[in-house]
Amino acid sequence: MASPAETLASSINMSAFGKATELKSRIWFTLMALIVFRLGTYIPVPGIDPVSLGELFKQHGGGILGMFDMFSGGALKRMTIFALSVMPYITASIIVQLLSAIVPSFEAMKKEGEAGRVRLNQYSRYLTVLFAIVQSYGMAVGLENMMSGGNSPVVAPGPFFRIITVITLTGGTVFLMWLGEQITARGIGNGTSLIIYSGIVANLPHAMVQTLEQGRTGALSPWFILFIVALIVVVLAVCVYCERAQRRILVNYPKRQVGNKIYGGEASHLPLKLNTSGVIPPIFASSLLLFPLTMASFTDVQQKGGILADIVTALGHGKPLFMVLYAALITFFSFFYTAVVFNPVETADNLKKYGGFVPGIRPGKNTADYFDYVLSRLTVVGAAYLVVICLLPEILMKQSAAIPFYLGGTSLLIVVSVTIDTISRVQSHLIAHQYEGLIKKSKLRGGR
Repeated sequence: MASPAETLASSINMSAFGKATELKSRIWFTLMALIVFRLGTYIPVPGIDPVSLGELFKQHGGGILGMFDMFSGGALKRMTIFALSVMPYITASIIVQLLSAIVPSFEAMKKEGEAGRVRLNQYSRYLTVLFAIVQSYGMAVGLENMMSGGNSPVVAPGPFFRIITVITLTGGTVFLMWLGEQITARGIGNGTSLIIYSGIVANLPHAMVQTLEQGRTGALSPWFILFIVALIVVVLAVCVYCERAQRRILVNYPKRQVGNKIYGGEASHLPLKLNTSGVIPPIFASSLLLFPLTMASFTDVQQKGGILADIVTALGHGKPLFMVLYAALITFFSFFYTAVVFNPVETADNLKKYGGFVPGIRPGKNTADYFDYVLSRLTVVGAAYLVVICLLPEILMKQSAAIPFYLGGTSLLIVVSVTIDTISRVQSHLIAHQYEGLIKKSKLRGGR
């Protein structure tokens, strides 16, 4: 049975959207901010030879650099001011979130409410600047040491180039961090995710054109292209279903009498998502597996041969060892990150504090054990779903190397989750606007 909010959301029409002037201004602000981001992905860092850099990226773009370039919307491949994108900020935010679940002082700040959240965000900003400086310096040194066809992508290597690169890339990351916060505050929300989302979606038209060109030249058969399109539609439907799936645990609140009035006696639901960890497990697993491959591509490991060369070959895309390790790491991070973001003991204590209880379960430790029991089984299904979504592209790439673009499971999950979240936020704004209209009408009628 649909909830009242879902019923109201389904009744929203275009006339309601046309009257929601605040929502329209938020959408326009978000679009303008994303256009600024896309323009910045074409402003190059000084001292870079684009031709040599393009050739160099063709040789080393299959590792972790390719994944980061996907998140940056091609800015890394062009070595622009937004080459680092918001990845340092995401890394810093995840580290602060992990610290808030491990370190007592950070955990105390997390429980302080809004004031604690502001302090934790400030720590995330400081870490972002630190990570951006380290990564940009490493990128500058790496570009100076890499060669493509006897040519270096750096026009004039030296301390001046390194300083300029660190300042430019760090400034670009800080600007994107600020831009994401502005989208969250003045736009439709979830600014950092929308920046990554726009970078991924920006590459889709080029990928579609390449695929159609392969079909025109005969490299891919029309039936295979239709199969890929149908498979993408099915996978998208499965992703949407699993990202929205949740287990609702019934929570009752007893009645209590205060004076002559009776309060409580209500029932609500505690929603537990099927995929609580989101896209974090695939990102972490991909980073850990692709990092050794990227480092090996910068050296002559493959030419020297030996055990290291065999390991690097076995860890290639589509190889059995790569798939097994990828699945194992996704499963591990699914359980690990779920344990970080959801604390059954804390949730059970909060319910007990406010008088809530799960029917048939004693408050306190028994409730915490029940939450842990349900969440563990949900995480098993959620981890299996992530493994299937992320390994399916690997199998496709292994079966047909002629596919001109990489159908990454991580990028697909990001696109689906951000789209669902954005639609939900837009619907929330429309529902709030309708409620405000109803309240104004009731006040006008009451004043007559």
